Amino acid sequence: MVTPARLSPFAAAGWWALDYLDAAKQQLRVLTVPKTPKRWAIGDAGKPTILLLPGVYEHWSFMAPLGDALNTHGYRVQVAHGLGANLLAIPETAERVWRALARIPTPPEGRVVVAHSKGGLIGKRLLVRDVDHRLDLRGLVAIATPFRGARLARYLLDPSMREFDPDSATIVELSSVASVNSRIVSIFGVFDPHLPEGSSLAGATNRLLPVAGHFRILSAPETASAVIAGVESLSAPPEAVAEAAAEVVAAAAESEAEAEAEAEAEAEAEATIAQTSSKGRA
Repeated sequence: MVTPARLSPFAAAGWWALDYLDAAKQQLRVLTVPKTPKRWAIGDAGKPTILLLPGVYEHWSFMAPLGDALNTHGYRVQVAHGLGANLLAIPETAERVWRALARIPTPPEGRVVVAHSKGGLIGKRLLVRDVDHRLDLRGLVAIATPFRGARLARYLLDPSMREFDPDSATIVELSSVASVNSRIVSIFGVFDPHLPEGSSLAGATNRLLPVAGHFRILSAPETASAVIAGVESLSAPPEAVAEAAAEVVAAAAESEAEAEAEAEAEAEAEATIAQTSSKGRA
């Protein structure tokens, strides 16, 4: 399991300050980017449409740099309006997003969710519900998402933050569902002041970037490159992604079986040599 680095208290405090300074700047972006850019509606019809989901206390504009980067690479980009600062419970928010997506035509090449923090948990819940591929959700690219929860949330009074407690019903429920993990790309930095547990997810594609911060990671060029690569890897239909994952699992099992067979053969050879040596001494 990949986890962020441990820093000295002084270094961690410095990154905390820089991270919140960046968050404050991104909060101001809502004033300069009040509406989604019209160009985001234009893209390559042969590529999936991107749905951006921000984290808690975040407006969709937090993810505007990633939206621009994806659109530049030919992807049409959508946002879920009406979420406000994303303070509602994860199940309720996922339900709202589901209903909103169900009301509009499904893009020919499906959708890929690109999400930050809490948005990644909402995205995973959407994947779990889309078992019949009604919304044709190809996968999820999650950035700094607390898939295993965040123990720091236990000490907070805000209900919207307490939801990230590792023992909360939502985290426990989502953690117990691994069937969609192969369709998730989890991206995180070397240090996240909010998630000491890290964002690594078993069964998913985990990408550790040389970036620090829970918010600063959103505007890092390394993140944009990793997100685009993640979206490209998930662009195939769910059936094809599942088939590819099954092939990887089968190949790993075959490799493990071969290794066990070789180990047994070596053990038998060593036993034969030991018996021969014993007879020679006799």
